[in-house]
Amino acid sequence: MSITVNGLDELKKLAGSDLGTSEWIEVTQDRIDTFADATGDHQWIHTDPERAAQGPFGAPIAHGYLTLSLFIPLFTQLLDVRGVTTKVNYGLNKVRFPAPVRVGSRLRLAARLSSVEDVPGGVQIAVDGTIEVDGGTKPAAVVQTLSRFYV
Repeated sequence: MSITVNGLDELKKLAGSDLGTSEWIEVTQDRIDTFADATGDHQWIHTDPERAAQGPFGAPIAHGYLTLSLFIPLFTQLLDVRGVTTKVNYGLNKVRFPAPVRVGSRLRLAARLSSVEDVPGGVQIAVDGTIEVDGGTKPAAVVQTLSRFYV
């Protein structure tokens, strides 16, 4: 369920709030192959199902950066900021990939809005996110992202 805020003042009131969890998204071999084509990273552990089945994870795994790239579509399910003209990714403070994402896995995001700070023309938010693997004991990714919203 998405939280909708209208403007920066409402966004600031959410600082420190849990934003909940997104819906699950499946990581298919087609998604992995498309990411490999986009980035030029065709390492066998990602794109060769037969060889990867004999590898350390028993199946192809998603690129770590593919897992990270899913943060935005999952995050947009949690928070909708209206009344701004521009939304941009500003960077990352922390990224870790504690567990591999095997092809066919389902992922979701659990997030917390850790801070909202004024910047010229808008605000910068820090979001602590955990990308969970359905049935997994460790998360696929733990990340703190920075985004800016301008009026």
